[in-house]
Amino acid sequence: MAADLSRIVKAYDVRGVVPDQWDESLAELFGAAFAQVTGARAIVVGHDMRPSSPGLTGAFARGAATLGVDVTEIGLCSTDQLYYASGALDLPGAMFTASHNPAQYNGIKLCRAGAAPVGQDTGLTEIRELVESWTNSAAPKPAPAPVPGTISRTDTLKDYAAHLRALVDVTSIRPLKVVVDAGNGMGGHTVPTVLEGLPLTVIPMYFELDGTFPNHEANPLDPANLVDLQKRVREESADLGLAFDGDADRCFVVDEQGEPVSPSAITALVAARELARNGGKGTIIHNLITSWTVPEVVRENGGTPVRTRVGHSFIKAEMARSGAIFGGEHSAHYYFKDFWNADTGMLAALHVLAALGTQQTPLSSLVAEYDRYTGSGEINSTVADQADRIAAIKAAYGNHDDVTLDELDGLTVTSTDWWFNVRPSNTEPLLRLNAEARDEATMTRIRNEALKIIRS
Repeated sequence: MAADLSRIVKAYDVRGVVPDQWDESLAELFGAAFAQVTGARAIVVGHDMRPSSPGLTGAFARGAATLGVDVTEIGLCSTDQLYYASGALDLPGAMFTASHNPAQYNGIKLCRAGAAPVGQDTGLTEIRELVESWTNSAAPKPAPAPVPGTISRTDTLKDYAAHLRALVDVTSIRPLKVVVDAGNGMGGHTVPTVLEGLPLTVIPMYFELDGTFPNHEANPLDPANLVDLQKRVREESADLGLAFDGDADRCFVVDEQGEPVSPSAITALVAARELARNGGKGTIIHNLITSWTVPEVVRENGGTPVRTRVGHSFIKAEMARSGAIFGGEHSAHYYFKDFWNADTGMLAALHVLAALGTQQTPLSSLVAEYDRYTGSGEINSTVADQADRIAAIKAAYGNHDDVTLDELDGLTVTSTDWWFNVRPSNTEPLLRLNAEARDEATMTRIRNEALKIIRS
């Protein structure tokens, strides 16, 4: 099919509506391009539960095999299970998923051997250009190899679960009752195996794999999609709740009162545990819109905090550069050195279970230590001119003696008792605001001041 690839090849992945924006014929070309750009002799591929995923994955595998590349298919898997396979097998990998997007979407997350990310600056641009050249009838198609590659199947689920459980010991915790909302996504596939045999009473919600998402969107970042889990945790008098997104690489936590736990608080908690595992030494990565709490906790536990831009490619690059042991984002992506610097919400969930299960206080008390400030959450505003509005904020705050500005990612304005960041969306005419302060009144005042400038 002829396609406008600029609409489906994003900064970090391929994503679009099937079959309107891309289909199996394009997936086959993506497979050939991935093989050519990586120069790999073998790759591993997996997919989520969306109706279009098996066909797209098979086409991608055929495209790679045509160029002589051996393909290992691991079938249904979470994104972090695919990263596990890429790391353990030391092969480039392709995961077919559109994460939390609606059912009509699908996509590909690509990585090099060892789960190293493939983004615009690390191969995705070359892949797009190859596919574009091949969809032009005047351009030569990829020449088949004299001997095509093989396509074989293997199951990595039990090995993936064993690897995670070797990193966090949850076998000797006190008995816990946990409600898990898989959102009809891949958590319904991975959670039973990962948590099997542990001292947990697991109450499953929406574990049926269904890429049409009949109960709610598989995006726990939207508070509306946590309502069912919050209610069930209270009804069951559970110790906590866990919610996974569609491809189960992100995990959100709800305490025993049904209240959401900030991903920044989870980042701080896991950071403290990872530093303890490493003798109180190590670098911890956090993006610039995580809470002030995160770098404070890192320093208190002997570690070195490093602040980065928002986005997994920046986190993973800094993890590799600095040798960091852990990294966390406000969006509930958690990255581990012991997991090839890749993100796995499941491993973060095991850390929370281990931390809670080795002491007697409820989760709300445990995480209070890691949730010291008041945040606004992310607020999106549609604007006609992103640069103009950021310039207006810079002008409004730039002459204050007690304020510092930095432009690592958008504009961050920091004072003694508060900070806020405004950054442009890469794909929409939006500005994203995150604010935090030492108390609710100050946060509300600063948030409203910033929004007034943004939306004027």
